[in-house]
Amino acid sequence: MSDTATLTGQDIGQAARATRAVLDALLADSEAEIGSAAAFHQWVALNVLGTAGSPVEQARLVQQMTYTLKVAEPAILAAVEAVVSQGLVAATGDPVRLALTGAGETRFQTISDGIGQIARRLYGDLPPEDLSTTHRVLGIVTERANAALASR
Repeated sequence: MSDTATLTGQDIGQAARATRAVLDALLADSEAEIGSAAAFHQWVALNVLGTAGSPVEQARLVQQMTYTLKVAEPAILAAVEAVVSQGLVAATGDPVRLALTGAGETRFQTISDGIGQIARRLYGDLPPEDLSTTHRVLGIVTERANAALASR
């Protein structure tokens, strides 16, 4: 029997829940500072739009978020509707295309900066080769899990 620790789904889940709790605290702080809800799904919508570089078709955003987050479409549509109604995202055209407004860009940047600070605290002193290996392994695990879901 080996004394080497084995990575398990429980390990991954605990790390994911712990880091998600830190993100949720940041989003709650952002809500208090900026004045509107900053729920996780709403943040993901802002993040996708903020990193896209150009407007994104709503259908593509919803599809991407449902696939990535493994969440039902109605929850994603509600998050998109919320960021539009808060004035953080503008919806135009047919098909509907979404883009950050000035307020949305400010929110995106504020939260992104906070996430950068969190990442430095959590990962900053870890060896780059360990981070690279972890990134690669988690990518493989994610691909395999997605394939298992697709084959159901």
